[in-house]
Amino acid sequence: MESILDLVDPQWWLTMLGAFATIGVLAIIFAETGLLIGFFLPGDSLLVAAGIFSSAAAAKGIGIEPLSFPVLVIGTPLCAVAGAQLGHLIGAKVGRRLFDKPDSRLFKREYVEKAEYYFEKFGPAKAVMIARFVPIVRTFMNPVAGVLEMPARRFFVWNVVGGFLWVESMLFIGHFLGNQVDPDKIDKYILPGVFLIVLISVIPIIIEVVKSRRAGGRKVPEPQGKHHRIP
Repeated sequence: MESILDLVDPQWWLTMLGAFATIGVLAIIFAETGLLIGFFLPGDSLLVAAGIFSSAAAAKGIGIEPLSFPVLVIGTPLCAVAGAQLGHLIGAKVGRRLFDKPDSRLFKREYVEKAEYYFEKFGPAKAVMIARFVPIVRTFMNPVAGVLEMPARRFFVWNVVGGFLWVESMLFIGHFLGNQVDPDKIDKYILPGVFLIVLISVIPIIIEVVKSRRAGGRKVPEPQGKHHRIP
């Protein structure tokens, strides 16, 4: 159980990766946004933690080398965009059968249904952008957009907008916090701080869901056929 929890702990990843932490963050962000098997990896929390520990003082507080902030600022949004593009391509090429598998300990059909729900509720452009801030949904949104035949050019535009907003906001918030917190107390504040940032990031989605339910809402739709095309 402890090893499973480690997989969602950003500090564990950064400590384990050691001198390769910066490159590791790039790879994890690519996998979390582009590969279905990466949905359980930390996204928001890892970006905030990476920003925090790009501060030399904060990194020293837990005994690791500081991450390269310039590399993170340039590399992580590119990896986020590239990963999402791969997810869209896989969805477009493989189609609905990509999700035709039984539930398991990791994969749940509800993940796909939630992505499709957001896709229909908010519209393709808005869904692709705001899904960045919703764990798990952001992983499945990209192939779902491909399955539902969202045009590649339109997907790319909103993928870039959402990817850069998501990554840079998390990194800069983390970097700011890393320069403000007492290095001797970094262990005490890191997890509560990261949790708070992640909670704030999903507030817009919570507001939209509450509005929908008050207006009568609707249930998460059943998966649609391959020929349902998004203009």
